[in-house]
Amino acid sequence: MITSPISQLMAALLLLSGIASGQTKKLSGFPDSLAAAQLRLETQFDQHLSSANIGATIKELASQPHHISSARGKEVAEEIKRRFNSYGWDASLATYQVLFPIPTERVLELGGPKPYKALLKEPALPEDATSGQAGQLPTYNCWSADGDVKAGLVFVNYGLPEDYDYLQRLGISVKGKIVIAKYGRSWRGIKPKVAQEHGAIGCIIYSDPRDDGYYSGDVYPKGAFKNEYGVQRGSIMDMVIYPGDPLTPNVGATSEAKRLKREEAPNLLKIPVIPISYHDAAPLLQSLEGPVAPDDWRGGLPFTYHIGPGTTPVHLKMKFDWQIRPCYNVVATLKGSKFPDQWIVRGNHHDAWVNGAADPISGIAAMLEEAKAIGELAKQGNKPARTLVYCAWDGEEPGLLGSTEWVEDHAKELQEKAVVYINSDNNGRGFLNASGSHALETLVNEVGRDITDPQTNVSVLARRQALDALRAATPKAKKEKLARQSININAMGSGSDYSSFLQHLGVPSLDYSYGGEDAGGEYHSIYDSYDDYRRFKDPTFDYGVALSKTAGHTVLRIANAVNVPFDFRRLYETVNTYASELSDLSNNLREATAVENQLINDNKYALATDTAKHLAAPALKDPVPYIDFTPLQNALAGLDSVTQQLSARKQGANSEAVNKALYQAEQQLLYAGGLPNRSWYKHTLYAPGFYTGYGVKTIPGVREAIEQRRWKEADEQIKIVSEAIVRLSGYLQKHAL
Repeated sequence: MITSPISQLMAALLLLSGIASGQTKKLSGFPDSLAAAQLRLETQFDQHLSSANIGATIKELASQPHHISSARGKEVAEEIKRRFNSYGWDASLATYQVLFPIPTERVLELGGPKPYKALLKEPALPEDATSGQAGQLPTYNCWSADGDVKAGLVFVNYGLPEDYDYLQRLGISVKGKIVIAKYGRSWRGIKPKVAQEHGAIGCIIYSDPRDDGYYSGDVYPKGAFKNEYGVQRGSIMDMVIYPGDPLTPNVGATSEAKRLKREEAPNLLKIPVIPISYHDAAPLLQSLEGPVAPDDWRGGLPFTYHIGPGTTPVHLKMKFDWQIRPCYNVVATLKGSKFPDQWIVRGNHHDAWVNGAADPISGIAAMLEEAKAIGELAKQGNKPARTLVYCAWDGEEPGLLGSTEWVEDHAKELQEKAVVYINSDNNGRGFLNASGSHALETLVNEVGRDITDPQTNVSVLARRQALDALRAATPKAKKEKLARQSININAMGSGSDYSSFLQHLGVPSLDYSYGGEDAGGEYHSIYDSYDDYRRFKDPTFDYGVALSKTAGHTVLRIANAVNVPFDFRRLYETVNTYASELSDLSNNLREATAVENQLINDNKYALATDTAKHLAAPALKDPVPYIDFTPLQNALAGLDSVTQQLSARKQGANSEAVNKALYQAEQQLLYAGGLPNRSWYKHTLYAPGFYTGYGVKTIPGVREAIEQRRWKEADEQIKIVSEAIVRLSGYLQKHAL
């Protein structure tokens, strides 16, 4: 029985789902005469999937710690290769030599009348069989600088630029200080980056229980949420500059590769950084004096939060070995029967910070189950028309090392042959999450329409529609969401292995997962274990099967399609929305700046509240000039015309050359010079935000120039993205019509 708040909305969608299932289904890329055969093939594929197998794979591959370069990490890679070969694929290891630092010394201590030395360790639990194993990486932030610093402490909330604006108004400087920031609201690497920009000499990041702990529910092992000793390991590489091995940007990190000196790498920070538990954070926060933190800064610990600076010194020392280590990618190929030089690339990483049952083994287990089922189909004579390349990446956790180095090493071949890259990572119980290139949005909707959700027996598409409708802000928006027969996929930021494919090479990409009913606090800790996963994430492993079906059906449809299923009409509609957002952003910023400057001139900040008398008024801001979006609007009008013609074109047997032109079309959206201050990112529509990290910025060159009030740059970037859209329109006109 459905008991969640979305049950009524899903009931409203059941009828739609039932009607659709009774009709002949259209499949993008297939004439009606071939659609039924493709659906029968997918049904056969489904019959080879087993939730029990997925659970057993998670248990086996997550049985021991297996970070990049560890002995167990290589064993996991070898086991994955062995399995691919047993399924009938041609699999081998592609090994790169990458920088990967492991700490040799970690010290965090508080001096003064109430001294405290941080534990910096997560305890083993009897309820978690693997939590006390040898071989665990210590709690640390990879790519912290070496450093031995002693200074006063300042609490900086989430450590975002706006938090430092508030500190400035209070007259509090972090220059020469150590800062402590909460995890959340941005990718972790942004926090020390912004701290360093403001002159801090060290950064501590902790998980506050209001965001990640007992505020949300019972803590582990009683419940799923982070206990007081849990720590989130993770990379703080400045991946918004470039991901991968910091010493080999733009080239594969082979043994012969030319390397930068470490101090020359622009994506490495210069200050020591450490993550801690809320048990270790409490004494540090309690030592602070100064102003009481405002409401939206306060966390869930049982004392008053002060900002500081503290008069009691904090000592932070970090030291690393800075070694070049092997990175073992597994690459498995199943050659296409008709178009061997057109590749569908599928990937999921295999390395973990510790045992990694959820992240990443839940994803790799589903991908292996896909590969097994596809291998069975091939043995029965149903080989895919296009070549499949399945990859198990190493070194994703420290900064997308394995995938980035492989992509940079094979860049020319991938831009020639890769039809699509399909990614997954961790997976759990709940709703379909899909992001990617928007020309693939129609395909994603058709795949989701044809897969049944394990809990509700409606399609995973209908269940996602219900969630989207429930989350809509207004009754009108809810009604509109329910009336739609499709969902919008999200744009891609960063944080997983699709980044180099899409944002560096322009290979169309997708990312799939399930989740939303699997919340917990195990992320990047020793408690990301099989015991935790089977209790709180996906106890029946049925959503592992759902992921196998979703990615597997997508792979098979693209592999066998007569016409590669790109719907550039959806791309136009999405980019047109982005352009409207930019115009609104500019207008809203202009209005907000005028109002704020008026408040400052009228001395309203000083009169507003008793608290405000402690704050300096914000500085007056330069007025926002008129920004001319006409070039972008004209470019989109041209794309509108071309995509309408494409949409109206009758589906027929496309030539291999036309299909190749369609999947290479995304490359027209690249700009050779890349984004400002980060030339590795070449896609004009999608990139991780400079101050959000994982979070995406769409039309990033323009959007970030406006947000950061760089008006000349905004005009330049409007020209660049407009030219890219015009280039795409001309390319489609010439090669696809």
